[in-house]
Amino acid sequence: MKRLLWGAALSVVAPLVFAANPAPGDEAFPAADAKDILPWKTLAQVEEVKLDDRLVPKFSAKITALDNKEVKLQGFMMPLEAGQKQKRFLLSANVPSCPFCMPGGPDSLVEVLCRKPIAFNMEPIVISGKLSVLKADPTGLWYRVTDAVLVSEGRM
Repeated sequence: MKRLLWGAALSVVAPLVFAANPAPGDEAFPAADAKDILPWKTLAQVEEVKLDDRLVPKFSAKITALDNKEVKLQGFMMPLEAGQKQKRFLLSANVPSCPFCMPGGPDSLVEVLCRKPIAFNMEPIVISGKLSVLKADPTGLWYRVTDAVLVSEGRM
């Protein structure tokens, strides 16, 4: 009975939380230089196909063309280690709402490797770096940005 009540409560509260905190790609959450920012909707143009006994990503031509290109992304920092400054973290399209839950699938997460550590921030950030499209990463990630630098932080 408790599970049923929790499920009902979450089904009412979750849409309110996500409506109040739209993803960076949404119109209600524009970036400073929106024309320069790679939309998360573009990164979602992936189809999962079965290869032997596993599912692998099949990227759209638009995504494949971005491989090894300089991009800007806006999202929320998800640290992978404790500390005020982060040199390696995940950038999420969605507001992390639970410290034990992933806020989305592999199309809404990017591993970021920075030139210099960036101070942890709960507000959205914009980073710039070289995008790698990962076709067979053992961690299950589809994207990585290397040599990243902080462009801006806070609500745009």
